[in-house]
Amino acid sequence: PQEIETFYVIPTIRRYMALALVEQGLKQKDAAQLLGINSATISQYRSTKRGHLIDFPKEIVEEIKKSSIKVKDTVSYFTEVQSLLRTIRKSNVLCQIHRQLGDVPAHCQPQFVGCNA
Repeated sequence: PQEIETFYVIPTIRRYMALALVEQGLKQKDAAQLLGINSATISQYRSTKRGHLIDFPKEIVEEIKKSSIKVKDTVSYFTEVQSLLRTIRKSNVLCQIHRQLGDVPAHCQPQFVGCNA
């Protein structure tokens, strides 16, 4: 599950967050600076060249939009990403993504593995 978060979930959160910040009126370069990425990366998010390998349910996208309003600096960005990761785990969206992308043992149960906490 950690590899799924690292390679798929976090880049997708970052994409939705960047797009939400720009939608709120931030300049692309300012949004990029808040997220610790290059401005060109936001262009790639907008053109779906990056961060588009998975889709989140509408509820998660809405949570990301709510979180983006709270992002004022790097620390608040990190805080919001961690909160979103917890939400994704608790809602079993991480399990759904894992099943789409990899081999998950049939007897895998999130509460025993700990990937829903």
